[in-house]
Amino acid sequence: MIIRKKILKEVYKKRKPSAHKYDFGHLLIIGGSKMYSGSPALAGLAAYRTGVDIVTIAAPERSANIIAGFSPDLITYPLKGDYVNQKHLKDILRLAKNKDAIVIGGGIERHKQTSSAIVSFLRKIRLPCVIDADAIHSVAKQKNVLKKYFVLTPHEKEFYDLTGKNPRGKKLNERIILVKKAAAKLKAIILLKGNIDIISDGKEVILNKTGNPYMTKGGTGDTLAGIVGSLLAQGVKPIIAAAAAAYINGKAGEIASKNKKQALMATDLINSIHKLF
Repeated sequence: MIIRKKILKEVYKKRKPSAHKYDFGHLLIIGGSKMYSGSPALAGLAAYRTGVDIVTIAAPERSANIIAGFSPDLITYPLKGDYVNQKHLKDILRLAKNKDAIVIGGGIERHKQTSSAIVSFLRKIRLPCVIDADAIHSVAKQKNVLKKYFVLTPHEKEFYDLTGKNPRGKKLNERIILVKKAAAKLKAIILLKGNIDIISDGKEVILNKTGNPYMTKGGTGDTLAGIVGSLLAQGVKPIIAAAAAAYINGKAGEIASKNKKQALMATDLINSIHKLF
């Protein structure tokens, strides 16, 4: 199935006048490190722009403080130290208790202690979760932590790390087969990012054709992860959340690039999301 704009009507129902905060979800984002703070911030802002009510970001102290200054919309929880590790497991599990969905991995880096903490966390949670960036590298070594309501968002290299199969240079039909088989084997949902995004749960395959070559900029994958997380937190079925997010992210990138061209940045994409609605 090729995804069309009608999916927006499927995931966004008319809101009742009696709607209030938390009706449309509370998303927890876990990521960042001493060096990287932009990734979880971009995911959080994209999540807000696509309808989630509350975003909380758990990140190492320096990263959390930068994110808190980035936007007053973002709630941050600082974790002591320069990177996420096993000592933080109790805190992030507590933070996850009252959330509706989770995004993990953006800017988190690949320290051994970080990977161990990611795996331990994913093993314990029972919430829809987006596994992105360096968190994909972590679960590649511990695939048994994956669950059917987890969404993995790899690019080609991360897909290779996860599966041992390289989709680069292959024809579309071959890429579809790779993704479908991998999703079936892992028993999770895969959103392989590319010129044409391929989304599969191992049974169904959905293609997204929105987006353009100006979206090569760093951060556009983070916005995608945030949008998937936003829709999951709002109760959208995981495979539909992944497909709709790919459409929204790509379409917002198209809108932003009409004037920006090579100057496009991930923040431009975020600031164009409202035009879809």
